[in-house]
Amino acid sequence: LHRRSVIVGAGYIAVEIAGILSTLGSKSSLLIRKDKVLRTFDSMISSNCTQELENTGVDVWKHTQVKTITKSCSGLLDVTVTSLVPGHKPAEGVIQDVDCLLWAVGREPNSKELCLDRVGVEVDAKGHIVVDDYQNTTRKGIYAVGDVCGKALLTPVAIAAARKLAHRLFEGKQDSRLDYTNIPTVVFSHPPIGTVGLTEEEAVATHGKENVKIYSTSFTPLYHAVTQRKVKCVMKLVCVGKEEKVVGLHMQGMGCDEILQGFAVAIKMGATKADLDNTVAIHPTTAEELVTLR
Repeated sequence: LHRRSVIVGAGYIAVEIAGILSTLGSKSSLLIRKDKVLRTFDSMISSNCTQELENTGVDVWKHTQVKTITKSCSGLLDVTVTSLVPGHKPAEGVIQDVDCLLWAVGREPNSKELCLDRVGVEVDAKGHIVVDDYQNTTRKGIYAVGDVCGKALLTPVAIAAARKLAHRLFEGKQDSRLDYTNIPTVVFSHPPIGTVGLTEEEAVATHGKENVKIYSTSFTPLYHAVTQRKVKCVMKLVCVGKEEKVVGLHMQGMGCDEILQGFAVAIKMGATKADLDNTVAIHPTTAEELVTLR
């Protein structure tokens, strides 16, 4: 196992790897450009996950970028970083004796060498292949699925899109296509994160603040009643309109990865806050919090 690890990045891959290495006993530092991780997630999740990383022993370097990397006489790496905290002068620091340096700053589509322009397949400015709702590219008879399309970069999404395309091409189901809305996502952090639908910020931008109702809670799961370190669970329901249709669910805590799938089905089917309220709670569980929110 690496004794000293540095992970560069603030996305879910960086968060997961930092948590894994730290839990296994590697002294881990996470270098992020802003003050929080997972900035595209709901603000509650972003803030809570950043705090939980620090609580579990990950050294989070905020407003920080790598300046230089040098190999010391011991064969290990010295990582020189620059911190640019707003309102303060730039500061430098060195993380010494690093034997594991991981870059997790995002992915780029590997489409350039395919010379797609020669056959009339359009790509966007970032190199993603442009497709319509049915995975058709701009060249008839050529299709694309998966991360290279730049939408919901998740393995199950690619598999689901490919199945829908196969049904359309080989089973005659002309309306077969993947609905990219309300795709559930889990970050296997410590503790795990579960999220589906619109964030609070997205809901406000789409529907207007006056039409958005937020229900949230923060509590310590029963499991931690006898543990030395109390790891809280946070949950948020995002509802819109007079009927309070649930358009988003965001949570972090023990078991949230398993809880999400069933609630994702409910949200996909158009569940309202009243539907959740009318469901009898299973006690004692973490999931019951979602049907007892007031």
